Amino acid sequence: MASYDDDWTDSQRGLYDECYRAGGEWAEDPDTPSDDVQHVINLAEADDDAFTDAEIDYPPLVDAVTQASGVNVTSVPARHDDPGFRGFVDGVRDAVNDDVFGL
Repeated sequence: MASYDDDWTDSQRGLYDECYRAGGEWAEDPDTPSDDVQHVINLAEADDDAFTDAEIDYPPLVDAVTQASGVNVTSVPARHDDPGFRGFVDGVRDAVNDDVFGL
């Protein structure tokens, strides 16, 4: 389910949508290790204060943002107000069954 910030532009919403789709596809891929999916779910559930302005270079997330934005990125801000980060982690979280990872 789309979870936009009210002040996002149309391009930020588009980035969220593309990263959300990519996150869901990645989580549903049978070749994706369940530990990796759990790692991303943990990121989704973490409070932004835990990241303290960190940048994440987790390859599936970086690839999703690069593909969605058309800009080669090497890291993504670990903040839930960043449309790429939030889109990817929301997509992963929504793609797995609630009972699979204890959500």
